[in-house]
Amino acid sequence: MRSLSRALATLAAGFLALDALLFLYSGLSLGRPGLIVSGVACSLAAVLVVLSWRRYRRAITELEQARREMQAEVQSIRDLLHSKQLHN
Repeated sequence: MRSLSRALATLAAGFLALDALLFLYSGLSLGRPGLIVSGVACSLAAVLVVLSWRRYRRAITELEQARREMQAEVQSIRDLLHSKQLHN
């Protein structure tokens, strides 16, 4: 799953970066400020995609860690109940 999300984020950021480059080149060579603004907007969107993906991965890592901690806690409760002969 991690490689799929990384591939999609890379693909999205790559397309946005290419669009930004082409908009900026066209805007500068044709003297059209609207294309330059579009290029800057695509550049910012590419950066936002990368930052959002990194935040998403950090959140997923925290969730996985919390899940492992909960499993360890549940196992310790099971062991305690088993040692006290309270298991059903």
